[in-house]
Amino acid sequence: MKLKVIIHTAEEGGFWAEVPAIQGCATQGDTTEELMFNLHEAIEACLSVDLEHIEISENDKVLEIAV
Repeated sequence: MKLKVIIHTAEEGGFWAEVPAIQGCATQGDTTEELMFNLHEAIEACLSVDLEHIEISENDKVLEIAV
């Protein structure tokens, strides 16, 4: 999966970034390296789903797809 990310220079120093395709997905970092690490974590957290809180019957299927 490839996502476009917008990186901004923070007024207080460092950087912050947002992922327009995922509403509310944003993070920050003091360096670009830290920002990239944090972006990967933020995207993973925004896209993760806890299946324990979703009702799944025995006739339902759970699939994992790559896009």
